[in-house]
Amino acid sequence: MSEQKGNNKPIIVLVHGGFVDGSGWEDVYNILKRDGYTVSVVQNPTISLAGDVAATKLILAAQSGSVVLVGHSYGGAVITEAGNDPKVAGLVYICAFAPDKGESVNTLIANPPPDAPVPPILPPRDGFLFLDNAKFPASFAADVDAEKAAFMADSQVPWGVEALSGTISDPAWKAKPSWYLVTTEDRMIPPPAQRIMAERAGSMVVEVAGSHSIYVSQPSAVTALIEKAAAGV
Repeated sequence: MSEQKGNNKPIIVLVHGGFVDGSGWEDVYNILKRDGYTVSVVQNPTISLAGDVAATKLILAAQSGSVVLVGHSYGGAVITEAGNDPKVAGLVYICAFAPDKGESVNTLIANPPPDAPVPPILPPRDGFLFLDNAKFPASFAADVDAEKAAFMADSQVPWGVEALSGTISDPAWKAKPSWYLVTTEDRMIPPPAQRIMAERAGSMVVEVAGSHSIYVSQPSAVTALIEKAAAGV
């Protein structure tokens, strides 16, 4: 996996979040490839934060040039830690968690405002979390085609409870430039919480009307921000 011949475009590495796998990035991947980028997709086990950071670093180690590291949802926590890798030139958060030192997903979701939507997370089963299948489309993928949203619900990846409690040792956004896409119709991570995390990280912010699955429903909007970041590093 090498940087593109004849240009200086950074490599793009895409990191998925909880309950899903890397295949959701397919349309974003295809647009980036069409536009001349080398792209890799991380397949997080989503059992522990440390394991997902390790999986991401495996992909980073295979690249021969500078990288823009992109994370969706829980993938934001992963890139916040893995982004300290010297190959990473910039970070892109897609409606994602951007924890500070010592924070975890659990600490970030601990005190939601009273009017915030409640994600339909079922009680843990053997240390793993799932979303209620019937409520998944409205909460996670409200603007995704109904058949695809149903498939996403029925093909959920078990999300390890341990992953939510994994804490950040050194947030990469403190040392590297970042970009943040706020989804204004999000029913998983409230938009006000997204804005607070983006402001704290000093990110360049774009807001788009879309669901938590905007990377599936509006790949062009997501790709536009990734390419802006690629030009900015």
